[in-house]
Amino acid sequence: MSKAQTFSFQTEVQQLLHLMIHSLYSHKEIFLRELISNASDACDRLRFSALTDESLMENDAELTVEVDFDKKSKTITVRDNGIGMTEEEVIENIGTIARSGTKQFVEALTGDQSRDSNLIGQFGVGFYSVFMVADHVTLRTRKAGTEAEQGTQWQSDGSGEYSLETTTREQRGTEIVIKLRSAEKEFLDGLRLRTIISKYSDHISLPIRMRELDGDKPKKGGDWETVNKGSALWARNKKDITDEEYKTFYTTLSYDSEAPLTILHNRVEGKLEYISLFYIPARAPFDLWDRERRHGIKLYVRRIFIMDDAEHLMPAYLRFVRGVVDSADLPLNVSREFLQHNKEIDKIRGASVKKILNELKRLATKDLDKYVTFWDQFGRVFKEGMVEDHENKNLIASLLRFSTTKQEDDKQRVSLDDYISRMAAKQKAIYYLTADNFSAAKNSPHLEVFRKNDIEVLLLTDPIDEWVVSHLTEYQEKPLKSVAKGALDLDEIEDKEHSEEKNKAFDELVAKIKQALDARVKDVRISSRLTDSPACLVADEHDLGANLERILKSVGQDTPTYRPILEINPDHPIIAALKPDADNLDDWAHVLFDQAALSEGAQLTEPATYVRRVNELLSAALPGGGSRIITDF
Repeated sequence: MSKAQTFSFQTEVQQLLHLMIHSLYSHKEIFLRELISNASDACDRLRFSALTDESLMENDAELTVEVDFDKKSKTITVRDNGIGMTEEEVIENIGTIARSGTKQFVEALTGDQSRDSNLIGQFGVGFYSVFMVADHVTLRTRKAGTEAEQGTQWQSDGSGEYSLETTTREQRGTEIVIKLRSAEKEFLDGLRLRTIISKYSDHISLPIRMRELDGDKPKKGGDWETVNKGSALWARNKKDITDEEYKTFYTTLSYDSEAPLTILHNRVEGKLEYISLFYIPARAPFDLWDRERRHGIKLYVRRIFIMDDAEHLMPAYLRFVRGVVDSADLPLNVSREFLQHNKEIDKIRGASVKKILNELKRLATKDLDKYVTFWDQFGRVFKEGMVEDHENKNLIASLLRFSTTKQEDDKQRVSLDDYISRMAAKQKAIYYLTADNFSAAKNSPHLEVFRKNDIEVLLLTDPIDEWVVSHLTEYQEKPLKSVAKGALDLDEIEDKEHSEEKNKAFDELVAKIKQALDARVKDVRISSRLTDSPACLVADEHDLGANLERILKSVGQDTPTYRPILEINPDHPIIAALKPDADNLDDWAHVLFDQAALSEGAQLTEPATYVRRVNELLSAALPGGGSRIITDF
C-alpha cells in the first residue's frame, strides 16, 4: 500500500457536503437508495462491457450487491462486484463533481426538506448523501481487468479534504464502509435496512443480499440471503401492479416525490416484441431547458440494462417523459451507433411517440384539469414538436394552447379548434401576433382594428412561437396570418372606411415621411389596421419581423438587415394635422417611427436623440414656443 496523499475538495463540493451534514435532515434513509443504485449501475456497466471482453468477469459471473452492518463498530458496508474504478476515475467521480450539476443543485434548494432530499439523486450527487449519516467514509475499489495491487482507497470525514492511496484488493468492484454518527444508530437495525431496500430498491434485477438476522443483527455464520424481489416491474401484468408500486418505481427513475400525471404501460407482441412503461411527470424537472441532458428513457434488452439517456427512443420535444423500454429483439451488444441506424428502434420510437401524443389527446378531451397541468409545465417544450416532428404535425397542432385577446391574463388555454369555433362568419384566416410578453402583445397597436370588430387574435409570447408559426402555416384549411406582417385585406372584417380619394390626399405627406426616414424604412403607407394610434411598424409578408430579429440577436446570431414598413393612421389628430411642408417634419417622422418601435417592445438605438426631438416638438407646441409645426386641432 502506498502512502496516503491528502487532497482538498472543490469549493462547490465543500458547500454540498456542508448542506448534507447540516441542512438536509429529512429522509436520511435515501443514502442507502443512492449507494445501492450506484452499485447496481456499476454491475450493469460491467455486464455490458463483458459482452465484448469476457475476461472482465474474472471467473466471477454472478453480479450482486451486498449490504452488511456491524453494531459494535457502528458501520454499514455496501459492496458490489461491478466494474469498479481506477484511481483517476475515483478522483473524477468522487473528489470532484464538475459534471454533477452541484451549482444547479444548490440553487434549486427550496427549504422544503422532503423535496430537497429528492433532488439529491436528480442532480447526480447521490454518493454525497452518505454524509447525512456518516462520521467517516472509506471507499475501496478496483477496476475490472486490472491487477489486485492496483486498487484504490479513498477516505474522508466530509470536512473538506479526502485522502487517496493505492491498496491491494482481490475482488473487483467497490466497497463503501460508512462509520455512522452516534445520532444515526437507527440504521444499525437489520429490519430497518431491509425495509429501506424494499421501499426503494425492490425492482433492481440484481440480487441485493444481507446476512441472515438474529433478531435485529446479523446472525453469526449466517448465510447471505436475497432481500429484494428483483423482478422488473414493467415485465409484470398491469393488473398485478398497484398504483403505489407504479409511483415508487417512478420515484426511483426520476427522484420526483410527486405522483406522475399519467402512466402508459404497454406490451407489444408480433414481429417486434417490446414492453414500454412511460410516465409523464406532474412537475417540470430542473433541467427541462437543457436539450443536451437526456436521461428520460432507460433501454433494456431482455431485462438486462443497456444504457440510459437513450435519446434515440424519444424526440427532444418529449424529453420530460420518464420510463423504460425493454426489447426482446435487439442484440445485447447495442451501441449508440447501432441505435442511429436501426429499423426496430425507429419503429419503437414512432409507436412510443404516437402513444404519448394520443394519451395527451385523451387528457385534453377527457381530463382537462390534468391537461392544463401538463401544458403549464411542459407546453413551451412541447411546442418544439411543431418544428421537429413533421409526421405528427397535425396531432401536435391540435394539442397546442395559446393566449388570445379574449383573455385578461396570460394563461395559454385556447386551442386552434376553440379559435375556429368562434371565428366571425366572414373570417377566413386565423390571426396571430408575436411579441416579447403578454402585456406587449395585448396592448399592441396592431390589434386596434381587430378589437374594434371583435375579432379574436392569438397572442404568441414564447420565443419558440416564431418557429411554430413558420411551420404551422394553416390548420383545418384555415391559413394562419400575422396581424403585424404584410398588407391586411380586411374586406372580410369590415367595409373600408377610407376611400382611395381620401387616401390620395396624404400621398405627398407619405412621400415626405419616407424621404425623411430614408434607410430606416422599407416603405411608408396609409394603415388599415390602426384606429387609435398614429403609427405602427409592420414587416413585409416574407421579412424576418421585429420580434424574431430581437430573439436572434439576443442569442448572438447575425440577422439580415430588417427594414420595417411604417403605417400611419390618417384619422389620428397628429397625422391629420401634419403638413408636408412643416419645418420640422423630419423630427416628427423620426418620433413617430421611434414611438411605433417602442410600442412593440424594441429598444431605441439612439434614445438621447429621441428625447431631444420630443422635447423640441413639445417646446414648439407650447404657447410662445415659436413657430408651430402642426396646425391647431
